[in-house]
Amino acid sequence: MRRILAVPRTACWLFVFVLLAPSLARTASAQTWNDQRTLALVDRATARRAEQLADTGLTDYQATAHGYVTFLGQLGEGFPTPPKIIKADELELEVYWRAPNLSKQLIVGRRDTLLLPTDIAYHRDHLGIVQNNFPNIIRIGDGDEVADVPHPLSPVGLREYDFAVSDSFAIGQASQRIRVYEVKVRPKDDKQPRVVGALYIDQSAGQVVRMNLSFTRAAFLDQSLEELSVVLENRLVGGRFWLPSRQEIEIRRTGTWMDFPARGIIRGRWEIGDYKFNTSPARSLFVGPEIVQEPPAQLKKYPWTGQVLDSLPPDVRAVTDVDVQRVQAEARELVRARALERSQQVRMSARKVSDFVHVNRVEGLAVGDGAEKQIGDGFSIAARARYGIDDRDGKGAVTLAWTRPSGAGVQLFALRDFRQAGDITERSSVVNSLAAQEFGSDDTDPYLARGAGVGIDFPVAGSWRWRVESTVERQDSLAVHATPVTGAFLSTLPAMPRNVARVALSAYRAPGLWLLGTELTARAEVRAGLDVRPSSAQPSGSGRTDTYRFVASADIERPFASGSQRLVTETTLGRLWSSRNFDPSQELFYFGGPVSAPGYDFHAIVANMAATEHVEYQVPMPFPAFSLGRFGRVPASGTFALYAHAVAIGSRNLPALAPPPGIASLAGSGGVPRFVESPSTVYPSLGAAVFTPFRLLRFDVARGLRQGGRWTFGVDVSRDFWSIL
Repeated sequence: MRRILAVPRTACWLFVFVLLAPSLARTASAQTWNDQRTLALVDRATARRAEQLADTGLTDYQATAHGYVTFLGQLGEGFPTPPKIIKADELELEVYWRAPNLSKQLIVGRRDTLLLPTDIAYHRDHLGIVQNNFPNIIRIGDGDEVADVPHPLSPVGLREYDFAVSDSFAIGQASQRIRVYEVKVRPKDDKQPRVVGALYIDQSAGQVVRMNLSFTRAAFLDQSLEELSVVLENRLVGGRFWLPSRQEIEIRRTGTWMDFPARGIIRGRWEIGDYKFNTSPARSLFVGPEIVQEPPAQLKKYPWTGQVLDSLPPDVRAVTDVDVQRVQAEARELVRARALERSQQVRMSARKVSDFVHVNRVEGLAVGDGAEKQIGDGFSIAARARYGIDDRDGKGAVTLAWTRPSGAGVQLFALRDFRQAGDITERSSVVNSLAAQEFGSDDTDPYLARGAGVGIDFPVAGSWRWRVESTVERQDSLAVHATPVTGAFLSTLPAMPRNVARVALSAYRAPGLWLLGTELTARAEVRAGLDVRPSSAQPSGSGRTDTYRFVASADIERPFASGSQRLVTETTLGRLWSSRNFDPSQELFYFGGPVSAPGYDFHAIVANMAATEHVEYQVPMPFPAFSLGRFGRVPASGTFALYAHAVAIGSRNLPALAPPPGIASLAGSGGVPRFVESPSTVYPSLGAAVFTPFRLLRFDVARGLRQGGRWTFGVDVSRDFWSIL
């Protein structure tokens, strides 16, 4: 008995060690705050910062700065898609400085590219650089965003902040190689307007080499601000002076659009160089605002090369620059998370716009809403519900979540809602609702799921997001209840009634730069469905039907011809295994429709293993330009695309593609019969598409080249917006 009990006891201690290890590691590596060595270094850096402003060897300088200011947007609960660039400005500046603290910045070149209509206007200081690592009192957004925040390396800052040396390393090369200390900074009172972050200080001279700063919630004058991060990097110029070299700023605002979560992001990125010293500029140059620009006619004469988007650095296109991510992570580590977060009352909540209203063949018109409440310490509770007018039935879900600032989190949930069969969305919800209501064309395959479960999100180094989800649920088929204005609906999916434990591991790579200048988006899921209590309605009596499923997809884009042309590929692979000699209909792979198999009827191709490939080449085409008033101007260019598509399938159990024996009566009432056998073969198609300016709408025409293929025509919103419509 002792030997038997020893294993659980060891396992318990191991479990406790795993739980405590992160805390023990943090304790062991914790910084010593405000020790004598650190305070001496900070005092020297503060004094050196003041001395440089009065250095008689540096009476003035002139430099140039080249930068980008981009405005990006996100929509949707949890902001499921990466930020999309809406507007990008490229700027060229002449920078002047004169002792003791006179500064002037002249915008001599400015051009922009508008990718979506917007009337965004930037604060003046977003269009220039930061001089002298900020003055003793920090202001951002012309004082509308952040104001009256003490600089950590100022007389007031020495009293208001804690400091700790956390690392030491060397930077630079050869004779200019120096060692720097990384000094963490946190406020003594995080309820006050203060900075949070890190200073990188030259060990020998006390010069500020770099600053990574974020701000406490109390520092934000604009309550819509979510985060504000600044990276200032200096370099040794003329062998004596530490002056601006590279700067970045990211400002995030969140709010609602039609009670739907919306986020706007402003990113600035600057490179400063070409320094000239002691040129004796006239004092009259520094009269008036610090940042001014040449007249519009003069700005247009600046000799730009290429297009704005072609020259955007990779870190501007990325979801969030690595340096900015580091600033945000450091800030969360150094202060309590609630000092950086906004307090929230109960607010309306939705995953996408169609959660409020949509139409399908099961529910007819369905209306819904949701609410979310932040409880505190990372906990929140959310509920959503909707009601179908034609099926006279309610659906919904309740979720209790705990989320860490790093993105890790746990959710407990219960639901009675629809799941969708198939892995590829064929239409946006908005267009599908219109087509279903007017023409009886519903490109969804829902089945009912009732149960409860737990989901765990955990961050992994790099661009991947991982999630584990486990539910115990009852799955069942649905019936057609709605009647369209014209035409007739297809029957619903003959989903097999199952009491199932559903476990899934999924991974998602947000769009980002990859090999050979490509941009990659990838998804993968491994899922098991284990019968908990086999239903008597299943074929072959009451035996278990366990399923194991794998699906992966990769979308790759590669720009050519200075970015004006793009090669786009989309690849999907899938395989289903079942423990018995048939496959539940809800677990199969379905193809057919504008996206998964253009030129073939909706979900006309069915299999338990499949691969698809889509290759598309996009080129610019002329389009009539016109003004949108204060929202900009529609560009005189759209996009034309030619594409080829193929679906290759194989199947073990073709009879399972029709309703299995014994559950044929469970297929949806009304509706046109639709399930037929799909021979194992390749289904190719060819097509062409036209995008309107801003890539808001896409018009498609395609032809399926195998038996069952036909000409198809379609129009939809750009797929970039499907996840939030």
